[in-house]
Amino acid sequence: MRIGQIVIDVSPLRESRDYRRLFAGRFVSMAGNAVATTAANWQIYGLTHSSLAVGMLTLADGAGMMVGLLTGGMLADRHDRRRLLTVVRLPQTALAVALMVNSLLGQPLLWAVYALVFAIGLMAGLSSPASTAATPALVGQHRLAAAAALNAMSSQVGNLGGPALAGLLIAGPGLGACYAIDAVCFAIFGVVMMFVSPMPPTVRAQRPGLKSLAEGLRFVRRSGVVGGMLLVDTNAMVFGMPSALFPALASTHFHGGPATFGLLTAAPGLGAMIGAATSGWTSRVRRPGLVVIGAGVVWGAAIVAFGLVRSLPLGLAFLALAGMGDLISEVLRNALLQRYTPDPVRGRVSSLYLTQVTSAPAVGNVEAGVVARIFTPGISVVSGGLACVAGALLLGSLIRPLREARLQADPDDGDPEIRPELAAEPAPGG
Repeated sequence: MRIGQIVIDVSPLRESRDYRRLFAGRFVSMAGNAVATTAANWQIYGLTHSSLAVGMLTLADGAGMMVGLLTGGMLADRHDRRRLLTVVRLPQTALAVALMVNSLLGQPLLWAVYALVFAIGLMAGLSSPASTAATPALVGQHRLAAAAALNAMSSQVGNLGGPALAGLLIAGPGLGACYAIDAVCFAIFGVVMMFVSPMPPTVRAQRPGLKSLAEGLRFVRRSGVVGGMLLVDTNAMVFGMPSALFPALASTHFHGGPATFGLLTAAPGLGAMIGAATSGWTSRVRRPGLVVIGAGVVWGAAIVAFGLVRSLPLGLAFLALAGMGDLISEVLRNALLQRYTPDPVRGRVSSLYLTQVTSAPAVGNVEAGVVARIFTPGISVVSGGLACVAGALLLGSLIRPLREARLQADPDDGDPEIRPELAAEPAPGG
C-alpha cells in the first residue's frame, strides 16, 4: 500500500466547494467554542474554587446540547439545512458576547455563566444534525469515510489547540478575549454558510413532535447496521471509559502529580490525531462493520493493558492506541450512518447518534467511578476493558447486518436506501 493511500484523504475538500466552506466554518466554530469552554471552566473555578461547580458547568452544556440535538434532528428533516446552520449563528454570537460582557463586570454573575453556556449548547445541538445530514449530498456516497475522517481530524485539532490558546489568552488579555474570539468564530461560520448552496431535505418531514421523533427511533431499532453500531459504541463507552479515574490513577497507580494527569488526559487525543492522519485506507474497506467491531475490541484490549502496566510511557502508549481505535471506529460509524440512513430521516437519526455519542461517555465515567469505589481504580479499568472486549465480540457475532455492511454499493445487492430490507434486521436489544 502506497503512502498516498494511507494518509488522510482530502478529496472532499478538493472536489466540493460547498463542503469546503462547511468544513471551514465548522472548524473555526469548534475551535472558538473550545477556547470559550476552557475559559468558562477557569472562570467558574475562580469564582467558586469548587471542582463540583466546574462539573456542573459541563452538565449544563451537555444538557443544552441534548435538548438541542433531539429538536435539531427533527428540524433538519423538515427545513433547509443550510438555513438552519446559518440562523443559529446569530444567537450563538450574541450569547458569546454576553459571556464577554459578564466577564468584564466587577463581580461577574455566576448564574449567568451557567445559563449562557446552556443556551450555547442548545444552539449547537440545534444545528449539529443539519451539518451531519447535509454531508452525503455535498461529497457523494463514495467520499463519506473521507469526509468523516476530515471532520474528526478538525474536531481533534480544535479540541487540542483551543484549550492551549485559551490558556495564553487568560494569562494575557484575560477571559473577555476568549469569549470575544468565540463570538467572532460563530459569526464567521454564519457568514460562510451564506455562500453555500441551499440544502433542503429530499422529503419534507412532519412537524416536530413526539411522533416525528418516534419515526427516527423506529428506524434505528429496525436497522441492524445503524442500531448495531450504536450498540457496539455504547458498550465501549459504558464499560471502557476510564477518564474519570485519571486523577486517581495519576496519583496512586503511576505515582505522579498534575503533569501526569495532563499526559493521561492528552494521550487518547494524540492517538486519535495519528489515527485521523493515517485514515486514507478507510474509504476502501470492504467490510467496515467488521472494522467497527474490531475497533471496539482494540479499544477494550488497550484499556485492559493500560490498567495492568505500571510504566507511565507504556500506559500512555496504550491510551494512544485506544484513541486510534476509537477514531477509526468514529470515522466508519459516521460513514455507515450516512450510507444506511435514508435522507428523509437522516436528521433525526443523526441527532439520536450524536446524543448517544455525548451521553454514553458520561454514563461510562459514572460506572467506572462506582466500580473504583467498591474495589480499586485499577480493578475498575481492567474489568471495564474486559467487559468492553466481551461485549464487542458478542454483539459482533449477533448482528449479521453490521458484519456484512458496505460503504460502496454492491451491484448484486442494490442500494440500501432503495432496498431498506438490507438494513432492516433488528439489532439485538433494539
